[in-house]
Amino acid sequence: MDKKKNKKKSTKPHFERLHNYYQRTGFYMFLWESLKKAFLPIVIAVVGLILFNSYVYNINDGLQKMTETFSRVGILTTFYISETILGLVPPEIFIAWSKKTPTPVLNLSLLATLSYLGGITSYFLGKASLKIASVKEYLEVKMAKNLKNTSKWGGLLIIAGALLPLPFAISCLTAGMIKYPFKKVLLFGLFRFLRFAIYASVIFSMVK
Repeated sequence: MDKKKNKKKSTKPHFERLHNYYQRTGFYMFLWESLKKAFLPIVIAVVGLILFNSYVYNINDGLQKMTETFSRVGILTTFYISETILGLVPPEIFIAWSKKTPTPVLNLSLLATLSYLGGITSYFLGKASLKIASVKEYLEVKMAKNLKNTSKWGGLLIIAGALLPLPFAISCLTAGMIKYPFKKVLLFGLFRFLRFAIYASVIFSMVK
């Protein structure tokens, strides 16, 4: 009887077993709660930008001035630092900037690459932080939930951080802290390029 049960389990589709696992461990609920938290700030930011653009200052003019005032190296460096330190500045601003440059596709590609590398840098920062006792204790207390979730869900959480409005750097940072396989971080992190392509298709249509 037990052998028949085991055989039935082994023939169960892999994706269905994964679905049941993520459902049982609470991944879907965690993802939903994270998206709900991100949804309101995104709506507020979009509405705020629309109102600001309509009644205060033309954003297209601001982006043009940004392009003329700051060097490309300076902007890209700032973006890389931001993407390494938990995404302090929204990537959408830089994507909009790339549209105003003479080579938008090239600069967009550079932004996506730097965002990807920022996540990789965060991964190594996570590993390095474990060598400092005080930092290790602080991170394990403040980010205990992220560490636990990354341990359970691994690559799927990195994919979610790369694609969705979730902190990609934090996903990579916690992956480093639990010593998640680096090759898998490199692989799953590639979804970051898809996110930039999707966002650019929308933002480029809005920026003149």
